[in-house]
Amino acid sequence: MMTRIELIEAIRQISREEFSRSSGPGGQNVNKVNTQVTLRIPIDLLELRADESDRVRRRLANRCNAEGELVIQVSDTRSQHANREIAVERAADLIAYALRRPKKRRPTRPSAAARERRLKGKHHRSRTKQNRRVTDDG
Repeated sequence: MMTRIELIEAIRQISREEFSRSSGPGGQNVNKVNTQVTLRIPIDLLELRADESDRVRRRLANRCNAEGELVIQVSDTRSQHANREIAVERAADLIAYALRRPKKRRPTRPSAAARERRLKGKHHRSRTKQNRRVTDDG
């Protein structure tokens, strides 16, 4: 598995950047300067094992397009350069998160005391409801 620095370097090398006008504050520049960054990272070109790339593709499916590219849009700041850096960092975080193997669940059982408390609670509730019933005595 790659280190974070290697991952960021790989993302910078293989990603394609597109710039567009960002919404939000910007004053007179808002309609002139293309500060929003769209980063497209082909997952196949990342140097990952087959099982790792499958895991990334599966866990980030809602962020991938039909071409198998991870798409990230950033327009957090007014600076194109800052947005580029944020996009690369975000991509690295997402990919690192997707590569993490989930912990295997160990099945557990409730303790005898917990079962007893549960049954007492059910019995108590049952009694409460029985006491609400209308009898046919008169």
